[in-house]
Amino acid sequence: MTALQITSMKQFMNKLLAGESFDGFLLEEAVIGTAGTFTLDGHLNKDFFAQDPESAPQELPEFLPWSQIRGLCFQLIKGKRTPLFFRFTLQLAPEKAAALLKRENCSIDPGLVKALALNIRYDGSKAVLTTAVSLRTFLATKEPDAIWDRALRVFLEREGIPFEAL
Repeated sequence: MTALQITSMKQFMNKLLAGESFDGFLLEEAVIGTAGTFTLDGHLNKDFFAQDPESAPQELPEFLPWSQIRGLCFQLIKGKRTPLFFRFTLQLAPEKAAALLKRENCSIDPGLVKALALNIRYDGSKAVLTTAVSLRTFLATKEPDAIWDRALRVFLEREGIPFEAL
C-alpha cells in the first residue's frame, strides 16, 4: 500500500471528473459531501440487464465503469463552493489488472488477485490516493502490491497529475 497526496487539485479534478484518464477503472463506491451527503453504490444490478438480454454485454463486471458514472459525480461536485469531502473507491478493470500483472512478470497467477483498488479521499483541503490489493486467498508475497504501487505512480506521471509521497 502506498499513499500519495495530490499537489494540484485543479489538474487532478479535471482528469478525474472531466477527462477520460480514469476510465479504465470501475466504481465500487462514491460518497460526496456538499449541501447533502450523496452515496453511490457502484455494484452493477445484473437484473437490470436481464430485462433485455439481447442488449446486455456478454460478461458483466461486478461494478459500474467509472466512465458511466463520472458525469453524475461531476454534477454533484461542480459549483462555486468546493465539496466538504468526497471518497471514491475505484478498482482497476479486471482485464487491465490481469494484463498489468502479466506485463510486470508477476510470479503469482493473476486470478488470485481479486482487485487492484484505488481509494481517493478529499477532506476539504487535500486529496490523498491510497492503493490496496484484494486477494482471493492468503499469499506470503507482496509482489502484486509493489507492482500496483509502481503502476499508479507511472499512471499519475503519464497523465500529468502532480503528487508527492506521504
